[in-house]
Amino acid sequence: MSRLVRICVKHWATALPVLAVVLLVFAWGRSLPGPVVALLACFLAGAVLAAVHHAEVVAHRVGEPFGSLVLAVAVTIIEVALIVTLMADGGDKSSSLARDTVFAAVMITCNGIVGVSLLVGSLKRKVAVFNAEGTGAAFATVATLAGLSLALPTFTTSTPGPEFTPTQLIFAAVAAVVLYGLFVMTQTWRHRDYFLPVTTQGKVIDGEEHADPPSRRVSRISLGLLAISLVAVVGLAKGVSPTIESGVEAAGMPAAVVGVVIALLVLLPESIAAVRAARRDRVQTSLNLALGSAVASIGLTIPAVAIASIWMNGPLLLGLGATHMVLLTLTVAVGTLTIVPGRATPLQGGVHLSLFAAYLVLAVNP
Repeated sequence: MSRLVRICVKHWATALPVLAVVLLVFAWGRSLPGPVVALLACFLAGAVLAAVHHAEVVAHRVGEPFGSLVLAVAVTIIEVALIVTLMADGGDKSSSLARDTVFAAVMITCNGIVGVSLLVGSLKRKVAVFNAEGTGAAFATVATLAGLSLALPTFTTSTPGPEFTPTQLIFAAVAAVVLYGLFVMTQTWRHRDYFLPVTTQGKVIDGEEHADPPSRRVSRISLGLLAISLVAVVGLAKGVSPTIESGVEAAGMPAAVVGVVIALLVLLPESIAAVRAARRDRVQTSLNLALGSAVASIGLTIPAVAIASIWMNGPLLLGLGATHMVLLTLTVAVGTLTIVPGRATPLQGGVHLSLFAAYLVLAVNP
């Protein structure tokens, strides 16, 4: 038994996803008591950490910016699966879940992850340096997608309330897919050099300097374990979501808090990876992770829920309220001013984190 424990500790990134999937099989579709939910939550956190580990192995093999893209798409698959699953089970009360989760993802990435990354990078080396051209392109894509998908529905007049007509929803979904495709092409092919890390001295880094990339075999194993980890995260998050919803309701907090919790869960791998990159003077990698996740979150989630709305009953509310519209406007304005110089001090990191803190406070106490 002790030998088995030692093996599991040594190979935790392999053992945890497998154990999490086994636990998921036994817990799926059952009413779970509190201790079992707590166990699920522990394995959920472990599966998230395993996903980060294996995503970083794959990222090291393929290099930047492909590595950031791998993790961003993986995390977004988790988010889309959770949103669609919960919307299918929730009926009318989940009509705003997609909006709440996507907006939470935008605020977490553009203010939370960006703010922490800039703060860590600038405190360690006085100034955080990044490529303004690539970061600006990514941020412009986020702002456009958020405006078309989350702000515009509030002002359309064809239907009452903050929702699109079917024609408008189709346009928003197609526009999201097209913009996401253009972003991926720009990041990985046409202008890949815009998204490569830049050191404080202005040196462009194409690949890691101090570590050989993993072998093809190791990378393939990590890619498979990454997929297993993501399945475990989606399934376990689905298992603990009723407890989250009950806790939010019992605490008297708005239903939108559920979307915040989901976004925090699925973006935990991005947050950890971004902070690690910033500590290694790879702030551009951190921003690739943050903004790439924001682009993927909107660009893939909106088309997915648009398709899912065909067979789901009830409205699909996408438009933001006045408070969130102000926060989105401030985020776009502040983000633009942060990105244009290509250099940031701890002040810029603190400004973004203050906006993220304001979002969290207003989510709980609107």
